[in-house]
Amino acid sequence: MRKFLILSATLLASTVAFAAESAQERLQDSADVFKEIMATPDKGIPQDLLAKAACVVIVPGMKKGAFIVGAQYGKGFAICRRSPGWGPPAAVRVEGGSFGFQIGGSSTDVVMLIMNESGMHKLDRDKFTLGADASVAAGPVGRTAAAGTDVNLNAEILSWSRSKGLFAGIALNGATMRPDRDDNKELYGEKLGTRDVLAKTTPAPDAARALIAELDKYSMRKEG
Repeated sequence: MRKFLILSATLLASTVAFAAESAQERLQDSADVFKEIMATPDKGIPQDLLAKAACVVIVPGMKKGAFIVGAQYGKGFAICRRSPGWGPPAAVRVEGGSFGFQIGGSSTDVVMLIMNESGMHKLDRDKFTLGADASVAAGPVGRTAAAGTDVNLNAEILSWSRSKGLFAGIALNGATMRPDRDDNKELYGEKLGTRDVLAKTTPAPDAARALIAELDKYSMRKEG
């Protein structure tokens, strides 16, 4: 009984800490994470890949659960291109998966590029698994994609993580992604799914302006 109470208290504390940050604050965190990663000389995400990406997923501060060995969870946003520029962000949850050597007691920032229409359609689902429902590969690090000649550029999703200042490509095999309807309600007033948000014709919330500005700065497509 005592072990159950300790486990329940740990789970409750983790859940409270997880829910303490608002969706608006997490949008700013996402903008900060992307800006810091791209501002690192020769260590960012290749801009030619960014220019080709259909969508970007950013999960600031993905954590390892102390109450379940090997459990990872994080809340972030998926945002896709819309003509012109980028559309409204949809809140998502990412859970589980393998982080290899990078995951530890501290949080890990995760960035994913969804590279094609096939990968983008996976966001329409209530839940999908990276590596099973959608192909995923570790993304290259550097100014151009040539910096990672062994990367599987045919993957639907490329992913990176940053932990304790170390930024590297990592394949999040086994991680699941699903809509965060509660956060979407905070931002849009309704418990929307990812597909509902990405298809919205209404403007993105004011809290998303910083993130969209950073994406525009580093991922503008050339015309023609």
